Amino acid sequence: MAAFPGGSGVSWPRSPPGAALATALGWEPLPGLQIRSRSVEQTLVPLVAQITTLINHKDKPKKSDKTLRAVQQVGQAVKLAVGRFVMVGEAIANENQELKEEMKVACTEAKQAGETIAQLTDVATMDHPESDGQITIFTDKTGVVKAARLLLSSVTKVLVLADRIVIKQIITSRNKVLVTMEQLERVSSFQEFVQIFSQFGNEMVEFAHLTGDRQNDLKDEKKKAKMAAARAILEKCTMMLLTASKTCLRHPDCESARVNKGAVFHRMRLALEQVIEIVTDSRPSGENEPGPVSIYTGIKEFKNKVEGLRENLYLLSKENLRAMLRVVLEHTEDFTDSAYTSHENRERILELSKQGKMELEQLVSAWMYAQSQRKKDVTEDLEVAILKMCQCMTELQRELHSAATSVAADVIKYHSDHLVLKALKICGTEGNIEAVAEHSCKLSEQKEQLIEICHLLRHVSGTEPLEITCLHAEDTFHVTGPQIISAAETLTLHPSSKIAKENLDVFCEAWESQLTDMSLLLREISDVFEGRRGEKRVYLSLPRPGKHNANMKALKPVRLDSEEQMKLGKLGLELHKLTTRVDSEMEKWDDPENEIVRHGQGLSSMAYSMFLFTRGEGLLKTTQDLFQQSEVINNRKSASMCSFQLEDDDKPLVLQEIDKMVPAYQQLQVTAKTPVQGKTATFTKHIACFPTLKKTKMPVFLSQK
Repeated sequence: MAAFPGGSGVSWPRSPPGAALATALGWEPLPGLQIRSRSVEQTLVPLVAQITTLINHKDKPKKSDKTLRAVQQVGQAVKLAVGRFVMVGEAIANENQELKEEMKVACTEAKQAGETIAQLTDVATMDHPESDGQITIFTDKTGVVKAARLLLSSVTKVLVLADRIVIKQIITSRNKVLVTMEQLERVSSFQEFVQIFSQFGNEMVEFAHLTGDRQNDLKDEKKKAKMAAARAILEKCTMMLLTASKTCLRHPDCESARVNKGAVFHRMRLALEQVIEIVTDSRPSGENEPGPVSIYTGIKEFKNKVEGLRENLYLLSKENLRAMLRVVLEHTEDFTDSAYTSHENRERILELSKQGKMELEQLVSAWMYAQSQRKKDVTEDLEVAILKMCQCMTELQRELHSAATSVAADVIKYHSDHLVLKALKICGTEGNIEAVAEHSCKLSEQKEQLIEICHLLRHVSGTEPLEITCLHAEDTFHVTGPQIISAAETLTLHPSSKIAKENLDVFCEAWESQLTDMSLLLREISDVFEGRRGEKRVYLSLPRPGKHNANMKALKPVRLDSEEQMKLGKLGLELHKLTTRVDSEMEKWDDPENEIVRHGQGLSSMAYSMFLFTRGEGLLKTTQDLFQQSEVINNRKSASMCSFQLEDDDKPLVLQEIDKMVPAYQQLQVTAKTPVQGKTATFTKHIACFPTLKKTKMPVFLSQK
């Protein structure tokens, strides 16, 4: 699809582009033209900025030549920008017949509005505007407002229509995947399966690219998190589908193999459907999903209502406040009833819940008294009651966070050795049915425990995206547990089957991966609670403003073939595992300010960004970003300066490990700065960065032991 031209970079407030201008113009988007993506919004920024300049020009009695020329330049810039914009819009219309008429009308309206603005700002007609009766921007500001309103509406319509085409591409890609999945379900021979799965893999790669761009482009963080969860399911299930299908083909009469395969296909279909619901902003029933309410959200809303009494004593009723607190305290029962909550945490939560009820009654008493006295402002007693109520809720929130995160950390650490999974693999290869049944029960217990931990973490997650991530983790454990058991049962019935063993390994790896993700989720929740989480950089799927010169040759993204993607993904996963090991070791240190710990944390964070790059996620978006990150890591080669903090007995070992880092850093520097051209050379440079980076991290990991 053709790319829309942008303009020069413009500083813009956090509110939607043109919000103030739209209000001034009395302009509202047409029904059905809601802007849901950042790229559409950002493409409007330069145009809105130019129109704002025209609308807000100073109405001085005397217009200098400089003012006239400036106004004309802006008017001509608008006309030229709209002209280029219309050309692209018409090209898109010709490629998409179903939207051709709507697009043509919107393009014509935009072109006419742009020409009108150019005429009204023509300096040749401004020399003697009052004497010759010529209508200009200075004599007919209403005309400019009208033209600007038409221009914004028509341009927005073109952009949203183009956005629909992106959505259509995703739907079409999903439909192709579904058709191929149906064929895969019905295959009866390995040869046919290999042929169809190859096609399926290519279709999934295309779908991943389209949905990845859309995920990064979504404005709504909640939808973005849902998209990430659905894409993660599809990514993991693709490998599961391969091994589960092969197992079923090898053992067609095995019921557990059929159950295992059916569960994978079912989960993939649900994930595909969720993606379409997100991009089309709809649900099958036509109703919005209510979603579970967390304690964090309940406390936040309750405190907002309480603090709102300062502005308006008559805003709500005491029954409403009591009902809101009652809902919050009912949710705390998830903690007090949990077998994993410590006795101290449980007692403290119950104590704060009781205190909260008492503080609310004190608040209501002071509030009702103020109302009886016809007070308009908050009384001193009421202000004190508000402060005490909010303080109590804050302490309750802190206690709940402490309870959830501490038990989660303990459970994750306890299960990090994966003893149950290892036992299932061993017993399966031995064909020991009784032992597999015993360990399956243990895995089911572990599953229920992890699901409850996810449930508690969701209550204190702090943001809607993290709530969704907790729900995704909960669902993953809920589904993957039975899949591991069915895969283990299949292996037990066919202990010599290599494909059955490989299938069990894949499902166990998915479980282990989710447990690792839980550690990262726990860290994110703690970062949000402690205010350490920074803003994420914006990434747009439509071209960025300011990078679309007409004479500039478009850069075409090069897609790696399946073998190259697998190789890069494997290296990224190895780096991710090493990063996790470094993080777990650093958590054991009592002194978080130690220079070696800080050095390791910095390397770990940057390496994790490089791992996300291999999955098409995170802040690194281009190959140049990756190479620059490698150079930054090279610049952090200061671990030897930290050795003075160590005991004398530790120094020789640490310095020995640090010496190993020097050649690795040098190699990383040479690799990152080597200029390359072409797909093959760039890919080779990618591959070279990751093993070298592992060498720079391993000594840091060893030096912390």
